[in-house]
Amino acid sequence: MKRISILLVFAIFMYLSTAAFAQAPPKPSEGDFTLHNFHFHSGEVLPELRVHYTTYGKPVTDAKGRVSNAVMILHGTTGSGQQFTSERFAGVLFGPGQLLDGNRYYIILPDSIGHGHSTKPSDGLHARFPHYDYDDMVEAQHSLLTEGLKVDHLRLVMGTSMWAEAYPDFMDAVMPLACLPVQIAGRNRMMRTMIMDAIRSDPEWMNGEYKQTPRGMRTVFDIFLIMTSSPLQMQKEYPTREQADAYYEHFMQTRMASTDPNDLLYAFDASRNYDPSPKLDRIKAPVMFINSADDLINPPELGIAEQQIKKVKRGRFVLLPISDQTRGHGTHSLPNVWKGYLAQLLSESQP
Repeated sequence: MKRISILLVFAIFMYLSTAAFAQAPPKPSEGDFTLHNFHFHSGEVLPELRVHYTTYGKPVTDAKGRVSNAVMILHGTTGSGQQFTSERFAGVLFGPGQLLDGNRYYIILPDSIGHGHSTKPSDGLHARFPHYDYDDMVEAQHSLLTEGLKVDHLRLVMGTSMWAEAYPDFMDAVMPLACLPVQIAGRNRMMRTMIMDAIRSDPEWMNGEYKQTPRGMRTVFDIFLIMTSSPLQMQKEYPTREQADAYYEHFMQTRMASTDPNDLLYAFDASRNYDPSPKLDRIKAPVMFINSADDLINPPELGIAEQQIKKVKRGRFVLLPISDQTRGHGTHSLPNVWKGYLAQLLSESQP
């Protein structure tokens, strides 16, 4: 009888624990922070630059009055902070008891310049919009944190960015995903040039004043689909001609209808002078750098990540093997694949 009672109590405990983990994360909040007379590294100036953001939770300060629980997660080219509010991301990380529990952490999801609901070319300036770069993105995000949200420290910064070397004293831990910390060159640069040329060389683009979506955008998304997808998963999910054709047509219609050519052109051009490699030795926080082996944009055979991580004093590089869970470049948005490494980083970087 006693054994049965113990088993019953254990079963109830496991049920309650599972139920707690299954709960949805708290509802996010959204806002805008406006920077006045923002000076770009190109020399151009915008009288007003709007930085949109999404947050979960509230900031907590330590005994010294410094924010101790802020986490910033950064999207990639053409993305937005909204992509991290999905069930496959927020539902895996931000729920009660999960690694980045939105009731414990203050999670900040900014839209970079030119992306999402932040100020971008399609708001009206079109091809007259300032030619922003990654440094401008980082500077605007830093201003959002320090001036807009009054966050003076980050527990964790995660995503694709030059944050760690730009502000090496600002965070406790860094988790780069799906990137290489060197100049964008080789095939990656060529791919980006192809995409930009497909837009600029299309007569329908009309120097940014197009009346309808230029047909060159089909070429853009042809390249984009090949470079960001995983051959193994595409073969498994669309094993027949009919299925492959149906997916391709749906992909093309969706992207053509939802993407502004000027916004996309500027987003790809922003990487033109990206190169954090000379400053990697400035990084002080523990770094857990993760790529996946089926990422065609950052292919493992280059060996760049393994070499560059040696410059980081407390850095570790992990190459995820191709599996049923990886999805090429998009693996960076699938925490179920790499959350074990995030747990390790959070544990090792406890202040």
